[in-house]
Amino acid sequence: MSEQLTYKPQELQKMDAYFEDILQSIETHLDDTQEKQIRKAYETAKEAHRHQRRKSGEAYIFHPLAVAEIVAKEMGLGPISVIAALLHDVVEDTDLTTDYIRREFGEKIAEIVHGLTKIKRLPKEKNISLQAENFRKLILTLSADVRVVLVKIADRLHNMRTMQSMPRHKQERIASETMYIYAPLAHRFGLHRIKTELEDLSLRYTDPEAYFEIKRKLAETRKEREQYIKEFTAIVEERLKKEGFEFEILGRPKSIYSIYRKMRQKNVEFEEIYDKFAIRIIYKAPLELEKRYAWNIFSIITDYFKYNSDRVRNWLDQPRSTGYQALHVTVLGPQNKWVEVQIRSERMNEIAEKGYAAHYKYKHGGKDEASELGIQKWINQLQEILNDPNEDALDFIDDIRLDLYSDEIHVFTPKGDVISLPKGATALDFAFHIHTEVGMHTRASEVNGKIVPLNYVLNNGDIVRIITSPHQHPRHSWLNIAATGRARSKIKAYLRQEENDIIEQGKEILKRKLRSLKLKYNEQTINQLQKYFKLKNSRELFYKIGSGEIGNDELKAFANVQGNIILKLLQTSWPRRDKKKKTAIPQPVEEDINYDTIVFGPDEQRLDYTLANCCNPLPGDDIFGFITINEGIKVHKKTCPNAIYLQSRYAHRIIPAVWIDSTKEKYKVKLKISGLDRPGIVADISKTVSVDLQIPLEHIEFTYLNGLFEGLIQVRLENTSELKELMMRIKQIEGVKKIEKV
Repeated sequence: MSEQLTYKPQELQKMDAYFEDILQSIETHLDDTQEKQIRKAYETAKEAHRHQRRKSGEAYIFHPLAVAEIVAKEMGLGPISVIAALLHDVVEDTDLTTDYIRREFGEKIAEIVHGLTKIKRLPKEKNISLQAENFRKLILTLSADVRVVLVKIADRLHNMRTMQSMPRHKQERIASETMYIYAPLAHRFGLHRIKTELEDLSLRYTDPEAYFEIKRKLAETRKEREQYIKEFTAIVEERLKKEGFEFEILGRPKSIYSIYRKMRQKNVEFEEIYDKFAIRIIYKAPLELEKRYAWNIFSIITDYFKYNSDRVRNWLDQPRSTGYQALHVTVLGPQNKWVEVQIRSERMNEIAEKGYAAHYKYKHGGKDEASELGIQKWINQLQEILNDPNEDALDFIDDIRLDLYSDEIHVFTPKGDVISLPKGATALDFAFHIHTEVGMHTRASEVNGKIVPLNYVLNNGDIVRIITSPHQHPRHSWLNIAATGRARSKIKAYLRQEENDIIEQGKEILKRKLRSLKLKYNEQTINQLQKYFKLKNSRELFYKIGSGEIGNDELKAFANVQGNIILKLLQTSWPRRDKKKKTAIPQPVEEDINYDTIVFGPDEQRLDYTLANCCNPLPGDDIFGFITINEGIKVHKKTCPNAIYLQSRYAHRIIPAVWIDSTKEKYKVKLKISGLDRPGIVADISKTVSVDLQIPLEHIEFTYLNGLFEGLIQVRLENTSELKELMMRIKQIEGVKKIEKV
């Protein structure tokens, strides 16, 4: 390590101070050996990354330092995790090897670093997703050590915090992948604060306009929230103190993303969302009295405020599988506003913020922590899925994601055992949760003493009994019933094996039938059969023969017209080679009066495309192209409901796209306007549209009732920017309260 480092003196001073601060935050848990190992890891990373800088120009070493800080301070993990965080990129980005890490830092550190090292290349096969395979590799290592994923979440969090210098298309891809995979993972490990930040940062890059608008409005209403918390606190504080509680009352605004999601789901404006924050009461209590104190506080709160019994959430007796414990109640607070009150002990609050790591800190007795949280069972289920060699990485992500993000319900076996399942789970999911063989042979289910279909959606507190039969086996229709990754994975594995068996039978049947028809069994004949029966591939051909869908009569008919088929194939499939004739190279579409207004990729190529029906992009919208299998390029808005799914799952099939000429044709747009009636308001709106902005006004219609007005105007616009300007100007007119595109 004698080679000169390429750091500036001020950078060295800054990074050393940064490291010492991290070390100080965990030094109370360190012995001398551990401290030496952490210092060694820092020096190793500092030298290994000496020639590297990030897109922002900052020395790369600040990234692993930041990841180590998140691991130590925000997750509360120990020295092994901090060392792994400092070294997490050295194998991937420098000359150091996993063997070197193993020799210098031991097997455990090497194992975690290996799990964090990305796959750089994959075989060029159809539909292989590099990020999906990397995620699969990450989860494979998870079964050996949970800290692999925790360090990876910290790594992703810092990348999301520092993406400003990246190109827009990369920001969108990484943000979509974060929303689709890493935020749900953080949720599964109980890292609530980190999950919330990942969601908010993802929204910042996938829909920046909505993100900054909500952020601005939250800042504007901050004083109002603070005043409300004071009112609430003033009512209950004296009583809580009188009862001897040590506590603090906090008001936390809901996350930007949660408000955004609610606005989308309910199709309402920011002002129409009333539960923008929650009140949290955090109290001190010895472990054995935590539950009693929580219910006492609940009793005091509900003495003063009416509460909604349907909105009481008791996670004291049945914590979530993430370890989360609390008592929630929604009450009608001051100013007759419904507000959620979360009642937590200090221990519960730390677990809610730091998840798995904090739970470990408070563990009592010798019980295995991962098992105690239900995490080990989940990891074991993932391992079962991964052990299936045919499981596609993309399908794997979709399957496990079903179990990551959903709320939980608790149901019971006939013996009274509690089973945790994702909300929306069916009786069939319950069967596969009990045991794979039970699921495979499920014939019917009984819930609360009544026979119900397999697609019955379970509710909290249901008592479930599964009725099996040795003659029952999974069917394709079960995939429409199963809601959990475990059940879907097992069903698909069985169906694949069944399909393979039928295909093998089909091969043997075809060989015999062709022999009797005096035809050769070879690749040429199989190709002719595929074309004759209009099938996609040989597997489909063998399957249809093995299942009896293609029988003797159909094969005889094929044999009778074989000569014509061969002739046709010769004419269409195998044209003569002309050495002088060169293969035509596709040229960009020439511009004419009907030319495309969208260009694709860094070279701004003109390509054929269609506009996606799910979001109907308009000229001027932020868009991207998605290369489909059968329908060419589909153009989606970046705010399309399917955008995050496509960007995260199929990033290799996303191409940048922009509108290049949205001024040739004006588009008809209808706007609905409402607000408080006053003399001259229609004239002001007309003047703003026609005179100030010089936009053609084709139709205007207003109605009035009880001092309110509602109007509809129709205009012709050139692009989305013009629409935004028009809506903003109209909203500024006195009396206008709401404007929206119809």
